[in-house]
Amino acid sequence: MNFFEITLPQARKFIEDNLQIPVEELLLSGKKYPGLNIPLLVAQIEGKQKAKKKLPSWFQSADIIYPVKLSMEQCSSEITAAYKASLLSGTSLIDLTGGFGVDSAAFSERMSKVIYVERNTELSEIAAHNFRVLKKENVEIVNKNTEDFISINSTSFDWIYIDPARRKEGSKVFRFADCEPDILKLQQELFKISNHIMIKTSPLLDIDQAVKELGYVREVHVVAADNDCKELLFILNKEQEKSEPEIIAINIRKENIKDEFRTSRKKEHESEVKYSIPQAYLYEPNVAVLKAGAFKSIAATEHLGKLHPNSHLYTSDQLKLDFPGRIFRLLKTIKYSKKEILEEIPEGKANITVRNFPNTVEEIRKKTGLKDGGSKYLFATTDLNDKPIILLTEKIN
Repeated sequence: MNFFEITLPQARKFIEDNLQIPVEELLLSGKKYPGLNIPLLVAQIEGKQKAKKKLPSWFQSADIIYPVKLSMEQCSSEITAAYKASLLSGTSLIDLTGGFGVDSAAFSERMSKVIYVERNTELSEIAAHNFRVLKKENVEIVNKNTEDFISINSTSFDWIYIDPARRKEGSKVFRFADCEPDILKLQQELFKISNHIMIKTSPLLDIDQAVKELGYVREVHVVAADNDCKELLFILNKEQEKSEPEIIAINIRKENIKDEFRTSRKKEHESEVKYSIPQAYLYEPNVAVLKAGAFKSIAATEHLGKLHPNSHLYTSDQLKLDFPGRIFRLLKTIKYSKKEILEEIPEGKANITVRNFPNTVEEIRKKTGLKDGGSKYLFATTDLNDKPIILLTEKIN
C-alpha cells in the first residue's frame, strides 16, 4: 500500500469531505479528481465508515490507515477487544494473528510488552503505522506467519492470543478444522512458550466440540454486543487438562454495561426446571445466554418458570429486573386467530418474535396483516399442552 498517497493533504481532504457519499458514486467520479488514486481513497472511506461504530476512538484520528474490506469485517470491535484485555494478567503477550491490530492495541493497555505477529506484509505495515499514531510504543511488529515465528522463538510469554482465520474466504466456521493456523496441531508447541492461551473464534463454532478437541479449557466466554453474538473465547490453562470449563455469557450494552451469566455443562445438566403457564412477566434471554446453552440453568438460577422444554421463554409473578435479556409485562394470552389478534391490536402494528412455533414471523404477518413496529410485542410460542399461543406483551427494559 502506498502510504504516501493516503497521507497527502488533498487525499485527506477528499476522505473527510466524502465520508457520507456512497462509495459507488465516488468510484464513478474519478475524472473530477486528477492526481488522486480514487479507488485507494474510496477503500479508506469504506474503512472509516465502518470504524465510526466499530472503532470509535480510531475513527476520531484522521491519520489512521484502514486495510482491505475483509480485514475490517474480521477485526474485533473496540468494546470486544477491551473485554478480552480485561481478562488478562501479567506483563507480556504475543498476538500470533495480529491482523489490523485492534486486539493488540487493547492488550497494550494491560501488558508491558505485546508482540504483534502477522504474515501479511501490507497488514503489518498498516498496523505499525497505526500503532505509532495511537502511541502504542510497547507493541513490537513481527512480519512472519505463526508457524515460522514459533519455530525460531525462544522467549516465554504470560499469554498467547490467537484468532485463526477461515481457510476459505466467505465460508462459515463451525470447527477448528475450518481454520488456519491449525490450533490443534500447534497447541503443544504453544504451551512450551506460555501456560495461558486465549483463542478467539467465530460464534458459529460448536462449543462442546471445541472443548473436547482442545482440552485444557478453563473458561469459555460467549461475547455479544447489543444482543449480537460476536465471538467465542476459549481460555486455556496448561495445568487444567481435564477440568470442566465455566461458560460465561456476556452481553455488552450501551455505556459498557455488561449482562453476565455463568454456567457449566454440569450445572446445566443438574438444574431442575419448573414448567409454568404464562404469568405476569415474560423473559427472553439474550443471545449470549442462548449460545451458551444455558436453557435450564438460567431458569433455576433466576427462579423462573419455563413455558415449554423447547421454547426458551421464561415467566414469573415477581419482576426480576436483573435478568440477562429482554423483560416484558404480559397483557394477555390469546389464541392464534387473526380475529382475536386484531381485536387486541386495532392499530395494526406489532413487534413479533417466534419461539418454538409452527409459523415464521413472515407467515404470521401475512395471516394477520400486522405491520412491524408499535409498542406491542407478540410472542408466538407453544404452551405446556403443546398448543400454539400468542402472548401479547409490552416491553419493560
